[in-house]
Amino acid sequence: MAETAIGNLKLKMDDSLPLRDVVFHTLRDAILEGILPPGTRLMEIQISNQLGVSRTPVREAIHLLDMEGLVKTEARKGTIVAPIQASDLRDSLEVRKVLETLATVKACKNMDDQTIRYLQKFEKKFEDALNENDIREAADVDAKFHGVIVETAHNRRLTQTVDKLSEEQYRYRLENLKDQEAFPSIIDEHRKLMKAFTEKDEDWAAAVIKRHIENQQKVVLKQIEKGQVPATD
Repeated sequence: MAETAIGNLKLKMDDSLPLRDVVFHTLRDAILEGILPPGTRLMEIQISNQLGVSRTPVREAIHLLDMEGLVKTEARKGTIVAPIQASDLRDSLEVRKVLETLATVKACKNMDDQTIRYLQKFEKKFEDALNENDIREAADVDAKFHGVIVETAHNRRLTQTVDKLSEEQYRYRLENLKDQEAFPSIIDEHRKLMKAFTEKDEDWAAAVIKRHIENQQKVVLKQIEKGQVPATD
């Protein structure tokens, strides 16, 4: 299975990026798009031969994937594409909920009209991406939308911690957006957040962001239960 999957890889060249990052994005996209399914063994020599690069950028790219939780190392198997584990999902989103609630409350105090307009711009792009069923674009814009909120909290340590967690949770964000039935509630929650910011209603903003993250967890867990997301418990 590994040889077949790796044989489908094609290097996505970008002259503006170091080769390590080009390989990283190539592998990351392949994992998120299902070209490299969970359980696929990632052997450096095979990947380097397939992509036509040396083993060093492959090794560095796999290390970055490990930091995002997209791969893991198992005894006798080596490095494999990690499944989505229900327990990891719950643990990770529990932490995200605490941190982003804190960030949202602090951001509500600091929010100004310019930042709200900035959020509205991202929300428009997000809704357009959903309407076009461009899930990767929607996930990227959604991450930026939440990133603006966290940055507006004006707490460097909080921003650094949430940013790191956001990288690990990109997979969950993408899986959440694969459920079209969830689109209306996601859009509604974003709009309510912006209204709460406009009204400087910290309690409302905190309640909305908590519900927003809880709903994401429900959607992805439901997909896991239906077998739509390769996972282990």
